[in-house]
Amino acid sequence: MSLKVVDNSGSSQAPAHKRNPGYPLDLDWVERVRMNRSALERRAGSIGARRTVKKDYQLAWLLKAITLIDLTTLNADDTPGRVERLCAKARNPLRAEIVDKLGVRDLRILPGAVCVYHTFVKTAVDALEGSGIPVAAVSTAFPHGLAPVDNKIAEIEASVKDGAKEIDIVIERGMVLRGDWQALYDQVRAFRKACGDAHIKTILGTGELATQTNIAKASLVCMLAGADFIKTSTGKEKVNANLVTSLTMIRMIRWFNEETGIEIGYKPAGGIATAGDALKYMALMKEELGTHYLNPHLFRFGASGLLTDIERQLEHGLTGHYAADYRQPMV
Repeated sequence: MSLKVVDNSGSSQAPAHKRNPGYPLDLDWVERVRMNRSALERRAGSIGARRTVKKDYQLAWLLKAITLIDLTTLNADDTPGRVERLCAKARNPLRAEIVDKLGVRDLRILPGAVCVYHTFVKTAVDALEGSGIPVAAVSTAFPHGLAPVDNKIAEIEASVKDGAKEIDIVIERGMVLRGDWQALYDQVRAFRKACGDAHIKTILGTGELATQTNIAKASLVCMLAGADFIKTSTGKEKVNANLVTSLTMIRMIRWFNEETGIEIGYKPAGGIATAGDALKYMALMKEELGTHYLNPHLFRFGASGLLTDIERQLEHGLTGHYAADYRQPMV
């Protein structure tokens, strides 16, 4: 079983990644963007219709998937205790006997980040101290994004001050629906500046953007404004991540890289709950962007229950039996 070692920053050992510096808004480029939904659906269907990897290779891919998860709790009833329990799970995402049976004790199998509301950033930072696991904060009036810009910028700055290394911001969907690309660009650019050294993930809320072309254009504008990642959803929309929308966003990431030489990360979020789901998204990333994209600095899952099913599948691969969910408690 061959896996790349994960270093204590949570990222795989790879050549230094050049951060997106941001570029001027190119409205001509934006207007050239068109997406063919039927073609996207046919391509996405080819991924979902077949098994991607089997046997020991599947176990290796599932271990890799753990390193790509943003372990997340974004509930109205979150408490410091729940966040601390989630962080404890992040420190030890697999039970010791599974780790030992797989022979991966020497590998740092840790999630990409722990994602929480701003209120709990300090709690998570303290609970993860010394682990190398970064804290991501959802910000800018998550999940709807409708608040005065000054308030949203202040929230970003407060999260960074409390120790968040990644900020998941929400765009205003109305700007996309109106085609107000300048306003979207200016706002994301301001958010990027407020993040400082913290990486910025722009949540598009794709289920509320009406068309794949709108999603593609919004992806491009956010990347031009300096986004480090583009992300599908808050997880609170009626329609969250899916393979068709993912393909739209991935194709824009590829086009952006062809034009600028900059690699932008991708984060599907919402509704990704099974190991099978994770393998499909990983296969899509590998086939569309290359194997090197299966690393935390370029790909994340926004999920809360995914780790539970991955742990069950790993145990099944070792024993031939599925464990009850309570054997892999999250929080």
